[in-house]
Amino acid sequence: MVGGVELVFKALADEGRRRLLDALRERNGQSLLELCELLPDLTRQGVTKHLRILEDANLVVTVKRGRHKLHYLNPVPINEIAERWLSNYERDKLRALSALKAALEET
Repeated sequence: MVGGVELVFKALADEGRRRLLDALRERNGQSLLELCELLPDLTRQGVTKHLRILEDANLVVTVKRGRHKLHYLNPVPINEIAERWLSNYERDKLRALSALKAALEET
């Protein structure tokens, strides 16, 4: 059985699912139709499949409102992963290295 962290990483591995999360971050509580309109290169079935995977990873929560289901971003799993991994690799050192890399790339 795949654990929660593995499900989150697997869900985040797909660009289409990341785009869905970005769309929900921009405006939470969207219907399937609204999400399909924002991602015209994905079929309705494709968006539905991606949403199911995101729900399984607890990254999206769906609430039924009348005849519609509204999809909401749940940022908690992403934050838990960021806290766990970034704290282990010392954020300050990573920031300094990123700044150094950016400075070197400018020259």
